[in-house]
Amino acid sequence: MGKALAEAFAPAKAVFDEVDAALGEKLSTIMWDGPADKLTLTENAQPALMAVSVAVTRVLQAEAGLDLMRDVAFVAGHSLGEYSALAAAGAFSVSDAARLLRTRGNAMQKAVPVGEGAMAALIGLSFEEAAAAAAEGAQGQVCQAANDNGGGQVVISGNKAAVERACEIAKSKGAKRAMLLPVSAPFHCALMQPAADVMAEALAKVTVRAPAVPVVANVLAKPLSDPREIVRALVEQVTGTVRWRECVEYMAGRGVTQFYEIGAGKVLTGLVKRIAEGATGTAVGTPEDIAAFKASRG
Repeated sequence: MGKALAEAFAPAKAVFDEVDAALGEKLSTIMWDGPADKLTLTENAQPALMAVSVAVTRVLQAEAGLDLMRDVAFVAGHSLGEYSALAAAGAFSVSDAARLLRTRGNAMQKAVPVGEGAMAALIGLSFEEAAAAAAEGAQGQVCQAANDNGGGQVVISGNKAAVERACEIAKSKGAKRAMLLPVSAPFHCALMQPAADVMAEALAKVTVRAPAVPVVANVLAKPLSDPREIVRALVEQVTGTVRWRECVEYMAGRGVTQFYEIGAGKVLTGLVKRIAEGATGTAVGTPEDIAAFKASRG
């Protein structure tokens, strides 16, 4: 993850070095050499994914002349990706983003004992139908819509028994599939309140600047530039719904037709194409992708 970038581009290497220094350990070694099970720990995966996204952004700025203020209408990120978007837009330093995500990963992992929570993907229901199934399955426990991903995909989160009940209810309401996800904790639900408290404290200690371009916040599905509002939205995001479908719809409704997924993976590119009719989505995460981006800009 990110190794080819670091080897090919000095600005990318500088980002990974900065993250390693901020965390006081060689996260880059785990990213490049494993072991995989250590990298997938939430406390490592979150800063690692951010590092790759910011590294790609820095390379595009240095190599392809990307200017966020000139070329970009909005930035947005899915869950931890919101921190990546904010760091790329200059609201956080890379060091602060890495430390915040390490704290966030640890706090989310510790908020609920392993095995007590669960998340499940419901396929083929509207957001309203999925949220209703979650509410019906709760029965005094926690079960709520965690991610509205668009394209008929909603992820629910909460107590394991409640999520399992909600899956059966969703199937009875016509869901094509309802399947438990292999996650380590029930993210984006009320069970994460202890983690939200930790993040409120952590965010109060860092400098947050107005981003170079507005960030479309997960929990509001509207753009923010005021640092205080950004912090409030990031705290709410720990227990709140990632309203990704609405975030993309907001941007598309303001005339955005080209979306670029910056960093590791292509999942959001697929979602964007399903949400915003006629939009193009391009994933940029490797040296080859960067070369193609440069070529596309003539």
